[in-house]
Amino acid sequence: MSSGHPPAKAASRRSRRAFDRDQALAVALREFWTHGYETTSVASLTKAMGINPPSLYAAFGDKRQLFDEAVQLYMRTYGAPPPQGPDARSGIAAMLRHLAADYTDPSHPPGCLIITGAANCTPGSQDVNAKLRAMREETKAAIAACIRADVDAARLPADMDADGLATFYAAVIQGMNQQACDGAGREALERVADTAMAAWPEAPHPPTEREGNQE
Repeated sequence: MSSGHPPAKAASRRSRRAFDRDQALAVALREFWTHGYETTSVASLTKAMGINPPSLYAAFGDKRQLFDEAVQLYMRTYGAPPPQGPDARSGIAAMLRHLAADYTDPSHPPGCLIITGAANCTPGSQDVNAKLRAMREETKAAIAACIRADVDAARLPADMDADGLATFYAAVIQGMNQQACDGAGREALERVADTAMAAWPEAPHPPTEREGNQE
């Protein structure tokens, strides 16, 4: 005859999972963002999330799977959109100004998880490093595509090195990230953004009437 009470093991399993998964994931994101993948231990994660290791494994699989979910949450919540605007210059300028504000926002850790999350990874975690590197390369490719569109529209010289210019602005973004992690404020990063945009190539000049007659 049943007593009407669940078996002890079943009750124990339910109690271990009795937490807000979304909230726990948000806490894990902050831990990875603050300390990086490698130095964030399961012990520090479970302490910050207020759960025990079996609950973490039951809800998220393992540390790597938890990190992947944290990266997805970061991209949905904080990830910068690709350059958008009527032309590449205005789109990249807007992107840099957005990052200056986001990287220094006091409501979350400074800088960018995609840039800093795999710092100091050991050989056993190189897949994490490769994942984040690929995401950074996607951003650089999006910048290069905008620059090529401007070349096609004759807003930039026909011989413009789109990949080289995109690499320059990707380096600016990574430098802004490091400055934010070192304590630089929003205004300082906005000055970096403005200085970087001052290096934007001049638009090609249409040929004068005299030059056209000489052709």
